[in-house]
Amino acid sequence: MSSLPLVFDAPRRGLPPTHFADLDPGARRAAVTELGLPGFRADQLSRQYYTRFENDPAAMTDLPAAAREKLAALLPTLLTEVRSTTTDDGMTRKTLWRLHDGALVESVLMRYPARGDSRERVTVCISSQAGCGMACPFCATGQGGLTRNLSTAEIVEQVRAAARAAARGDLGGGPGRLSNVVFMGMGEPLANYNRVLATLHRLIEPAPAGFGLSRRSITVSSVGLVPAITRLADADLGVTLAVSLHAPDDELRDTLVPVNTRWKVAEVLEAADIYAAKTGRRYSIEYAMIRDVNDQAWRAELLGDLLAPRLAHVNLIPLNPTPGSEWDASPKNVERAFVERLEVRGVSVTVRDTRGQDIDGACGQLAAAP
Repeated sequence: MSSLPLVFDAPRRGLPPTHFADLDPGARRAAVTELGLPGFRADQLSRQYYTRFENDPAAMTDLPAAAREKLAALLPTLLTEVRSTTTDDGMTRKTLWRLHDGALVESVLMRYPARGDSRERVTVCISSQAGCGMACPFCATGQGGLTRNLSTAEIVEQVRAAARAAARGDLGGGPGRLSNVVFMGMGEPLANYNRVLATLHRLIEPAPAGFGLSRRSITVSSVGLVPAITRLADADLGVTLAVSLHAPDDELRDTLVPVNTRWKVAEVLEAADIYAAKTGRRYSIEYAMIRDVNDQAWRAELLGDLLAPRLAHVNLIPLNPTPGSEWDASPKNVERAFVERLEVRGVSVTVRDTRGQDIDGACGQLAAAP
């Protein structure tokens, strides 16, 4: 299909100057030597950036002053904080970033305290595009349209800033360690495939060459770009795949997730099955619960029947309010009945713990309003 390259990776037009985080380890050493410095300075810079979360050369005091001055060329400012807003007793922090060309994106940092057998998690929800071109009508980001893809470094910088904020204790609960990254902010990650793939390598590469995060702690969400899902499976990175399904039938999904007019529910699930078979990882089905739209008993039963034989888990998301939307979240009794109909069919299901709703930082609310 001739248009597939546009699905995978839009042109670089409008992206910022090359940054250290755009480069793989070999390219880093080459860039440093081009500056007239010995190659090992690239390793020192990696340690500063990926383990100390430092992006200001002036603060890298283990490097000679002359080297710091030259290395500044590899660390252009990509993200400028416009404002940060907190809620949930300081456990949720949404940051609005201005990019070099004035485009705006948001990321959300969240701390989930340890409960029972589960360990504490510090998760950052990051954006892969400025805006989104998928046009899902219940999502504020999708309704705003697409501005452009983010560069690899613009995505990585969101993670570095989050790791630094966690380490400094900017979240309620004191200093902590970033443990999870979810590509569930602004944009469709797989529509910016090449740069998201490069970002994934930066996330999982062992320190000090990368952040050294667990593959299982990274989630890539997609509305169902089928060729890109199978391409990600072939990349064999073993990260978690989340599919934003939101309806089990094509008639409704054509409206809720317009890309369904190109790749139908059966094709999306088949691609997710290929991903599960190649990676051995269960995938997540994201399903926003919308009152009187997709929460009927028969849709719960159809979803359960579709997923029962599959290596899938359903994550129900109470719809978060967005400006001007006529839709609302399903009542709790309807939500509970939906859960029960899935469980009786043997489908694993949870209801997402909504965070940041009052600061427009929850799923579907990111609109990067100035």
